[in-house]
Amino acid sequence: MSNSMEICVIKVEIEDLNDNAPRFPTSHIDIEISENASPGTRFPLEGASDPDSGIFGVQSYSITPNELFGLEIKTRGDGSKIAELVVQKSLDRETQAHYTYEISAEDGGDPPKIGAVQLNIKVIDSNDNNPVFDEPVYTVNVMENSPINTLVIDLNATDPDEGTNGEVVYSFNSYVTEKTRDAFKIDPRTGIITVNGVLDYETTQIYEIDVQAKDLGPNSIPAHCKVTVNVMDTNDNPPVISLLSLNTEMVEVSENAQRGYVIALVRVSDKDSGANGKVQCRLQGNVPFRLQEYESFSTILVDGRLDREQKDTYNLTIQAEDSGIPPLRATKSLVVKVTDENDNPPHFLKPHYQEMVMENNLPGSCLLAVSAEDPDLGMNGTVSYSIVPGEIKHMDVNTYVSINPSGRIYSMRSFDHEYTRTFDFKVLARDNGNPSLSSNATVRIVVLDVNDNTPVMTNPPLVNGTAEVSIPRNAGVGYMVTQVKADDYDEGENGRLTYTISEGDRAFFEIDQVNGEVRSTRMFGENAKSTYEITVVARDHGKPSLSASAYIVVYLSPDLNAQEPIGPVNLSLIFIIALGSIAAILFVTMIFVAVKCKRDNKEIRTYNCSFFYLRRVAEYSYGNQKKSSKKKKLSKNDIRLVPRDVEETDKMNVVSCSSLTSSLNYFDYHQQSLPLGCRRSESTFLNVENQNSRNAAPNHGYQHPFTGQGHQQPDLIINGMPLPETENYSIDSSYVNSRAHLIKSTSTFKDLEGNSLKDSGHEESDQTDSEHDVQRGHYVDTAVNDVLNMTVPPNVCQLPDQ
Repeated sequence: MSNSMEICVIKVEIEDLNDNAPRFPTSHIDIEISENASPGTRFPLEGASDPDSGIFGVQSYSITPNELFGLEIKTRGDGSKIAELVVQKSLDRETQAHYTYEISAEDGGDPPKIGAVQLNIKVIDSNDNNPVFDEPVYTVNVMENSPINTLVIDLNATDPDEGTNGEVVYSFNSYVTEKTRDAFKIDPRTGIITVNGVLDYETTQIYEIDVQAKDLGPNSIPAHCKVTVNVMDTNDNPPVISLLSLNTEMVEVSENAQRGYVIALVRVSDKDSGANGKVQCRLQGNVPFRLQEYESFSTILVDGRLDREQKDTYNLTIQAEDSGIPPLRATKSLVVKVTDENDNPPHFLKPHYQEMVMENNLPGSCLLAVSAEDPDLGMNGTVSYSIVPGEIKHMDVNTYVSINPSGRIYSMRSFDHEYTRTFDFKVLARDNGNPSLSSNATVRIVVLDVNDNTPVMTNPPLVNGTAEVSIPRNAGVGYMVTQVKADDYDEGENGRLTYTISEGDRAFFEIDQVNGEVRSTRMFGENAKSTYEITVVARDHGKPSLSASAYIVVYLSPDLNAQEPIGPVNLSLIFIIALGSIAAILFVTMIFVAVKCKRDNKEIRTYNCSFFYLRRVAEYSYGNQKKSSKKKKLSKNDIRLVPRDVEETDKMNVVSCSSLTSSLNYFDYHQQSLPLGCRRSESTFLNVENQNSRNAAPNHGYQHPFTGQGHQQPDLIINGMPLPETENYSIDSSYVNSRAHLIKSTSTFKDLEGNSLKDSGHEESDQTDSEHDVQRGHYVDTAVNDVLNMTVPPNVCQLPDQ
């Protein structure tokens, strides 16, 4: 049944085929006829039956052609045909007492099928008068379900003869059916027909009873009549409700079924007729369903919203009532089960499972069981389990575990704690809905350690289980002979080892049970034997305990001194000491660099170029001294740097010389004041002073050697103007020869600390010119080197290369 259903009533009529021939109930029919039977006397014959219906049933009878007897065909109320034997001529027993003919029954097929029976007629001596019924046909009505012995009809046949010839006996004709004989009976003496069985209108509505009356005289000729009994209907059958579904007790419907969805077909029938068989149906109770009636059946439809979470089962009661008086009712119960949609995935009882398993387990053993619940019903709630594909240590997880449909997890291999201590995998629970829903849970298997690894001796090296050790003969008590070490791959108590000396010269040696150090327990004298033997056993604490042994041969050697051998180097300790040393060195270095940087910054501030003058002392000669035409390159000895008398903390002096003169002048180049950090776009002028004018001699004349320039022409152009080349500045050749005069004439020298330096021209001294030259040259060199080596930001001060 689909949501959109169209009801079609189909009537199937099975058409008959002429596949059966008429057949008589017996192989021969025997009849006795009196010789006094007049022509026209009739004798009913037992008819033939044909299972086919309609035209294919028995249509006619025939008898072997003769002059004495004939057949007459009659149709009964149910449509069947019977034959009566009719006497056509007078009979004479003395002439012929027996006749034999063949009666044939023929159906209406093409070609027709024929059934035959033998008719035997015996002619007997006659009785003059025959019984006669009042009517040849009687019709009576009898209510169904009439009790037994209920009167149906009282037949009466008269015979004018006296005595036995007039005494009439009633009986059913020989071809009356067994069904009729079961329903009715006749009194042979009185002819009263009464009810003898159950009359059911729904089974048989009409009975036709053939009755014969026969006197007791010789050669009696019976009289025949037909009694038609109509069974009257009563309202004795309640309606019958039947469900046209696979399960007549319960139907299922999805909770998503829409209004009008057909869940069942209902057929209601009543065997009664008329008003007694007219039935009306309805659904009882307040349910989301309704009944829709058609001509011969009804349908149950969904008439509301179904919600399985609110109610998953409805008990429907269908009531049918006929229109009889009194009316009869019938009810039918139907369970409607609301099925669930697959809207809930399986839910594990725990999101994480953990199981402890001892290593060396048997493959195929059950590890644990997982369980997931699905509130859905049917296949939607049926959960199956599987392992989510994955890898454990680069191997398929299915090589480790497997799971059966019920959720029991089995091991596929024997686990090794030393190789795999724990591993995780996911179990998938999937329902069988369409589409299916699933969820997963994580399972962790913890492999517990078992004492399955025997200790292995690693020190001292063994050869065939034996190690040889030499110690000095004069070794004292507690001398470490050797250290025995063994490895055990197990964990915990299974891997914790204890060392013991099991055999040998145990009186001379002892062993530390924890670290395996073998030490001497007594002194070895000169008379001691040269070889001692002990067996050291390393035993773990597992259950059962496993052990390994080493056979150690100790040789006493006089060549070895008694100094105890140095134990094994602790590489970790060395590594820690090295790291600590490196960290300490780095810390000291950082402190040194910080102090140095701080001192340099202080010196830079002290020697800021705003606090210095660059002094140029040129070689000079007296007024009559001639210039030398030979020129020499400028060197650092020609430049001296001394602190100024007045500090200008916010000013900066940038100085350079463009030429050297041979005059006796003292040149003090003062740059015009310029704020620090300010960009210079104008020219910077140098002030030129001679020493005589500085010493209050303004009228002293001197020769300024600048060619083509006035007195106010600047000697140096800075910040925006090209600088004169400084590498090729030339001086008079007399510069070298007059070095001593230069030193004497420069009376104003200051050292780096600002202290004045006195020369021989102003103060008496025992020093020679060359000594003054050396002393003052030292300060000049120092000052110039400091200037040349200073690091000055480019945007503050630009110095020439020299």
